[in-house]
Amino acid sequence: METIKIGIVSISDRASTGVYPDKGLPALKEWLQSALVNPIELYEHLIPDEQDLIEQTLIDLADNKHCTLILTTGGTGPYPRDVTPEATLAVAHRVIPGFGEQMRQISLHYVPTAILSRQVGVTRNSCLILNLPGRPNAIKETLGGVRDENNKVVVHGIFAAVPLCIDAIGGPYIETHNGISESFRPKQH
Repeated sequence: METIKIGIVSISDRASTGVYPDKGLPALKEWLQSALVNPIELYEHLIPDEQDLIEQTLIDLADNKHCTLILTTGGTGPYPRDVTPEATLAVAHRVIPGFGEQMRQISLHYVPTAILSRQVGVTRNSCLILNLPGRPNAIKETLGGVRDENNKVVVHGIFAAVPLCIDAIGGPYIETHNGISESFRPKQH
């Protein structure tokens, strides 16, 4: 089973300067380690809300580290310093709007302010880049979906589509633990 190279990037002025501890990277790491069957190699970055630095980090992870997947957390709101979507779009080769639409749909189950979120999903060569929300619970919900009291999926998390997307752009075959995130692939005839 192929090792999956994943970049995880927490974007926060205050966490990057030590004003408070970063919670995004630990939340991403924990979720990925529980969800993926494949071995993973993580590249972690904690950086401030600086568009040029975000762009450079995404390019380095995609082009030089050859990450299959990059997940960012933070910097997607309407505040003037929230520039993660702009940086992501600046380095994108293609936009996949469904990822942002689904993230907002999931978050709307919990907070009405989800409509203010500007998360995007894009590809750069054979790398998928997704902007996630900043709170650890929101990261888990966005990736894994909304579940009812019987743990049945009510709204699919975005990660259900990630393996097929990565297949489509020429990346490695990713397998997930179905109890965390069931990957959807069309049946082969």
